[in-house]
Amino acid sequence: MNDASPIPNDLDSFWMPFTSSRAFKAAPRLVSGAKGLYYTTVDGREVFDGTGGLWCSNAGHGHPRIIEAIQKQAAEMDFAHCFGQGHPIAFQAASRMVALAPGFDHVFFTNSGSESVDTALKIALGYHSARGEGQRRILVGRQKAYHGINFGGLSVGGIGLNKGQFGTLYPSAQHLRHTNLPENRMSKGQPETGAHLAEDLAMICETHGGHNVAAVIVEPVAGAGGVFPPPKGYLERLREICDQHGILLIFDEVITGFGRMGTPFASQHFGVKPDIFTAAKGMTNATVPMGGVFTTAKVREAFLSGPEALPDLFHGYTYSGHPLASAAAIATLDVYRDEGIFENAAKMAPIWEEMLHSFADVPDVIDIRNMGLIGAMEIDPNSSRTAPELAKKAWDIGLSFRPIGNNFAMSPPLTIDEEHIGKVKDMLTKVLR
Repeated sequence: MNDASPIPNDLDSFWMPFTSSRAFKAAPRLVSGAKGLYYTTVDGREVFDGTGGLWCSNAGHGHPRIIEAIQKQAAEMDFAHCFGQGHPIAFQAASRMVALAPGFDHVFFTNSGSESVDTALKIALGYHSARGEGQRRILVGRQKAYHGINFGGLSVGGIGLNKGQFGTLYPSAQHLRHTNLPENRMSKGQPETGAHLAEDLAMICETHGGHNVAAVIVEPVAGAGGVFPPPKGYLERLREICDQHGILLIFDEVITGFGRMGTPFASQHFGVKPDIFTAAKGMTNATVPMGGVFTTAKVREAFLSGPEALPDLFHGYTYSGHPLASAAAIATLDVYRDEGIFENAAKMAPIWEEMLHSFADVPDVIDIRNMGLIGAMEIDPNSSRTAPELAKKAWDIGLSFRPIGNNFAMSPPLTIDEEHIGKVKDMLTKVLR
């Protein structure tokens, strides 16, 4: 790239994530700016960010308070590690985080959702070992679940295409069935049918012994697999079964955390408390990579029984609690609080829902699913139109959304208002009708 042009002259050096490089090079989709709810493309067009970055830019792009905090911290102290030493801003960020989640007294900082999930799974295994139950090695995930792309998260995840290149992963992973039932099509919010699917966990306990199961991990609202809200009673039943067998319940809140359900975390929206939950994305409004694993005091204290001279947990990352990420996190939480962003998400959610379901009569649309400020439409696989083709058409008229198989998903910034929801509807009308 030369200094005078935002367009790179080399599209080969960067091995892009989750991308068909040949298709991308044939028709590059490049953005060079972002502000508020919009991206700016390299050719100067505005595109509405219908995916909130990648489920992560909850306060919109380019917020001045967050930018200022990052710049100030970079000038004051650009980096310090937290291995046996620390720096105040990481502790401040942790205190602010746990204040959002009553009942969770500790947070372990990571750099992404994928790292958060693998950290949570290791904490679950270590917890049982510390309590003398090291035989608990089974980790339970769910079909169609996305828990990142690291070794553990991929093992408990349930998207076959993501695993195909890598062979056998964690050998003691089991999976619940997904909750996307045909009879629930066109449900608004939580579907009525499907709580019985939680009994899959009881069956795993019966087959393998509940005393051998360490943890079950689920997304409160499945996101990257296609957007699947939990059936009514489903999460509650998982909690009951976990309690019966001494299994840790982990919620993957990488997508749902930080306001997407109108509450700080989805567990608060659904009234079901896990033992551990993961977060990332909206933690810093996606400005500096950061994730976290929140635990109850019971889980944390299990790691304090070893020799005082040794680490409590033999795990960590060079950038855990990074000063710039910590500064971004604190500023982001300030913005969420002072600008009522979670409250706005709760207010906009029913308007968003009605907008999405106004397309229920489109012949190619066979399902619409939504929860909070997340939504997805499923396109008939026999249709002459595909989700990727619709995504390209949307991009060309100024709307970005994410195709997932024969679905497309949307998760706009939580700063969206009724006027912008109307604009999204107008653009979707041009795409779908």
